[in-house]
Amino acid sequence: MDMNTVDEAVASVLQVLPERTIDLGRLKALAQKQQPATVTVIGKYNHGKSRLLNELIGQDIFSVADRRETIALSEHLAQQVCWLDAPGLDADVDGEDDRLAQDALWCKSDIRLFVHSVKEGELDSAEHPLLQQLHQDAQRSQRQTLLVLTQVDQMADQSVLAQVKDAIGQQVPALNTFAVSATRHRQGIEAGKQLLVQKSGMAELRTGLDAVLAQVPQARVHEKALLHGEIQQQLKQLHAAWQQQHQDLLDQQKSQRQAFDDGLDQVLDKVCIDLQPTFDKGGVDDALVPDSFDNMFKMTAGKQERARIQVAYSRACIDINSHLVRHGVVSLPVQQRSNVRSLDTVMIAVLGVSVKSRQDLKKIFATQSGRDRLRRDFAHYFELSSDRELLVQTLQQLKADVVKTQHALAALNILGAA
Repeated sequence: MDMNTVDEAVASVLQVLPERTIDLGRLKALAQKQQPATVTVIGKYNHGKSRLLNELIGQDIFSVADRRETIALSEHLAQQVCWLDAPGLDADVDGEDDRLAQDALWCKSDIRLFVHSVKEGELDSAEHPLLQQLHQDAQRSQRQTLLVLTQVDQMADQSVLAQVKDAIGQQVPALNTFAVSATRHRQGIEAGKQLLVQKSGMAELRTGLDAVLAQVPQARVHEKALLHGEIQQQLKQLHAAWQQQHQDLLDQQKSQRQAFDDGLDQVLDKVCIDLQPTFDKGGVDDALVPDSFDNMFKMTAGKQERARIQVAYSRACIDINSHLVRHGVVSLPVQQRSNVRSLDTVMIAVLGVSVKSRQDLKKIFATQSGRDRLRRDFAHYFELSSDRELLVQTLQQLKADVVKTQHALAALNILGAA
């Protein structure tokens, strides 16, 4: 399969499950069916990793030095095996070499050769937990880890060597452990001394390595199915959860709107009942009689009627505003606000400041067209309230998340088919 397609599939799943970066990196590696088995040598620098690799391959491919030498991935194909010499475990934490080491260890490797120099004694606080983690991974993924104790030739006291090996064996009793000397092996090969070659322990390591290499094809099938199944289940659970949340919020959105509309109808019914005495008042509407210059400063029937109408109007507005506040409609949208804060209310935007006559009052509250307008306009501002807009944004995000999980599931199937 084209690697660009694989990369796109991995990126699609990562959008939903960024915490699965390592597992998806491993699935990407497993998608390369023709890739030879990869053996990664890991351990601290100056523990003989590169020298060990050279002896296993039979060529001086990897750089050997008495200082920190491997700070990037060194890779070589030999004997139908891809050999990786990773940066040391004491690589720059959070740096590029540390990232490369993690990539080699968890994404690329089929087999790990964990190198520890017996000169250093027991496994330290960095090595021991990592080996335990690798052992747990082997039980889960079937990827094998071999513990290689190197530089045994530099231990003059065999009793001390035995004590170190015994102590390490107690630290990680479940791991296959091999004690080797790459130096003895090289010396024996170059000098034709078979005894040195035998005492190097390299033959036993090679046999053990061949045994686990033979298990790689089946282990890959198992691990690919395992990772695919785990990630697929997680994606399906997320997809179902986000779909349910989306539906729950849709129901909430609908019920909130229904409650707002029903509540507004009840308030408008109450307002009409409260205003009925005003509507039923017979005779001439004194509020329509304008004040003359002569009675400008006198209390007239017109002024009294306009005051009564305004009081009735204000009470109606108070009832309606209480309903709006209960449902979070407390201010105009930002783009509609003016420099006069006192005028920036939904009530003024819909109803204005005052009315002049009984006819105006009746037109607003007691006619079907007036009532329809109030329901429409107040519902408009209800939908523009901050809570409702936040709900809409959340719904949009959940819908996008549902779509992303659908794409991720389709992408995962591409990886599974690779």
